[in-house]
Amino acid sequence: MANRVLVVEDEFRMRELIVAYYKKEGYEVLEADNGNDAIDIFDREKVDIVILDVMIPGVYGWEVCKYIRNSSDVPIIMLTAKSEEDDKLLGFDLGVDEYVTKPFSPKVLMARTRNLLKRAKGEVASGEGILNYGQLSINTLSYEVKVENQIISTSPKEYELLMYLIENKNRVCTREQILDRVWGYDYMGDYRVVDTHIKKLRSKLNNCAKYIKTIIRVGYMFEVKI
Repeated sequence: MANRVLVVEDEFRMRELIVAYYKKEGYEVLEADNGNDAIDIFDREKVDIVILDVMIPGVYGWEVCKYIRNSSDVPIIMLTAKSEEDDKLLGFDLGVDEYVTKPFSPKVLMARTRNLLKRAKGEVASGEGILNYGQLSINTLSYEVKVENQIISTSPKEYELLMYLIENKNRVCTREQILDRVWGYDYMGDYRVVDTHIKKLRSKLNNCAKYIKTIIRVGYMFEVKI
């Protein structure tokens, strides 16, 4: 069954280009040119990923993102013509998984889409099986995270963040290292985005949040006894 993408973009030529690339790659595409229609479509239809422009008529992209995040962890890629770091920080704070600044390469957009869908849908990838740390369990084949034997919902970025800390367990990871590894070399935003995601991740991990230690003025560490 084809993945379904919701493209929210008010510029007709830009939307036409994006839609054409997704259709070429075999996606089923839903379109909206304003925030109100985007919310209506999201409520009515099953959507696997959202491509969301910031500056759209009606309800702004930020508000659409916030609305979606109130009920869903569906991957969101935010498009914007702006390059200010505060915009990127706001997007990540609201739960955006990827951030693409116009102009951009459609091939890059497709690659980021495929990566996010693999994480969100739990497609099998090379991994090490089940990782257990007390009441915390991670299935690296299905990207499933359990706390006290209960599955918790993590966004792609939250999962990547958790896995990066685990891969470097008992070693301090600076905020700069986390940004480079989880958000990518092309993200030059404020370190606060790391703190925001750590806070969200800890709230979902409940009692297992104790494994993520804050190293004051440096970063974070996933600490377990060897």
